[in-house]
Amino acid sequence: MKGREKSMDINGNEAEEMSLDERFEFRNIMPGEEDQAAEIEQICFPPNEACTPSMMRERIATAPELFLTAVDRETGRIAGFFNGLATDEEKFRDEFFTDAGLHDPDGKNIMLLGLDVLPQYRGQGLAREIVSRYQSREKENGRKMLLLTCLEEKVKMYEKMGFQDKGTADSSWGGEQWHEMSCVLNPRE
Repeated sequence: MKGREKSMDINGNEAEEMSLDERFEFRNIMPGEEDQAAEIEQICFPPNEACTPSMMRERIATAPELFLTAVDRETGRIAGFFNGLATDEEKFRDEFFTDAGLHDPDGKNIMLLGLDVLPQYRGQGLAREIVSRYQSREKENGRKMLLLTCLEEKVKMYEKMGFQDKGTADSSWGGEQWHEMSCVLNPRE
């Protein structure tokens, strides 16, 4: 467990902050959390980019093991999550957003479909922690690569998390221009 960090409170006094491990439980999504995940997606993404509630339920039913959630220990509610589908494909395509049937549980790569962190939990390192834990977990699971698409303004953030910008993606999801990014976990010959 990571140690506590010290900061200053509003009165200038030293205060201890809880570590992310103390504040959040990191785990797979659980049955009954589908509506929470769908609601969070609607908050975190504009309507043209957000996964529909029915598609979110389908993703969760198909690949719950590829959801990593951060659950606020105080409220018992999801604060954020990362999710994807496994495949042997090596190039991102928009159909991964709309067809959970493309999931291959034995796939060597994961197409990441969304990093969602509720606004009240942003700026605290939670997104970085979720991504780091996801990378470690999937490396241990023998996955070769993680792929995602992001808007230009998120490229630097994902680079800091170990992803490489592959340039403009073939994706036109939501009518946007995306960058395709990848993170190699287990290079294979």
